[in-house]
Amino acid sequence: MAFSENIRRIIRNSPAAANERIADRTLYGLAYYRVHPEQIDQRLDELDREWNIERMLMANAAAVVLLGIGASVAVSRKFLAVPAAAGAFLLQHAVQGWCPPLPLLRWLGVRTQTEIEDERHALLFMRPAPHVHVSFSG
Repeated sequence: MAFSENIRRIIRNSPAAANERIADRTLYGLAYYRVHPEQIDQRLDELDREWNIERMLMANAAAVVLLGIGASVAVSRKFLAVPAAAGAFLLQHAVQGWCPPLPLLRWLGVRTQTEIEDERHALLFMRPAPHVHVSFSG
């Protein structure tokens, strides 16, 4: 399993219990699909729609920025501190691989793209081979 440096930083800077819970949930799921291979294609479709930690951080930061700007226009310019903090968190994540929302998102089970892809590859390996009907006529 070849992790990029950014993925290693995310895992290293996440609570060990959260990392273990994510890994356990994935392994439990793989054990389930080993017994129920007819459901693997459905799970692969779900993985195509799963948001990874990077996407979740960007979407949350964008929402906080928009809400902060809206509040600064509607209520008080003091709310400009909110998008400034969101920008600082994104910069911190880009430089250090960590930011304050990261542990919470990991506790909630949000995975890295590599963790998602590892599950995908394991499921593809377990998926039954398609049956090919060969007819010999002589």
